[in-house]
Amino acid sequence: METIGVLALQGSFAEHMQALRKIAGINPILVKTADELARVDRLIIPGGESTTIGKLLNTTGLSINLCKRILLGMPVWGTCAGLILLAKKIDDEQPHLAVMDICVKRNAYGSQLASFECQKLIPEISNTPINMVFIRAPQIISVSGTTKILAEYEGKIIAAQQNRMLATAFHPELTADLSVYNYFLRL
Repeated sequence: METIGVLALQGSFAEHMQALRKIAGINPILVKTADELARVDRLIIPGGESTTIGKLLNTTGLSINLCKRILLGMPVWGTCAGLILLAKKIDDEQPHLAVMDICVKRNAYGSQLASFECQKLIPEISNTPINMVFIRAPQIISVSGTTKILAEYEGKIIAAQQNRMLATAFHPELTADLSVYNYFLRL
């Protein structure tokens, strides 16, 4: 059985843990150290504050180990801030992990007050529309290489996949819908 980790330096890691525990046979662990990272087969990088998480990845020394694991094929899923951390290019700042061929714009949907919910069908992930929560969400401006666009909302890219890397601008952990989790577990 695979071990699923949730990066727990800052952000919505508790909500991801709660969602994962609803899936039969999954016993997730929090990842805060290199030893914990070494124990996981897959990792979720949660939403939160990308700059803060990026600094903490560097401070803890996790950044280098995490990049190596991802580049060696460990499945990783970045939600919101996690998406920003994976990006090779960020519109207005230096990239953090720089492992995924995407260019990102932070807070593309506006401030916290502009947060919203919607439903969208993503055929690769589910046969039914998925509930999505956007909070100060980033936008994927462009993809390159082998990265494919999974979904757009109002002309903006909100989900993409490159090999075993998944990036979503929305927060599945804030809904009861486990479709994206199940998709990630199949990567």
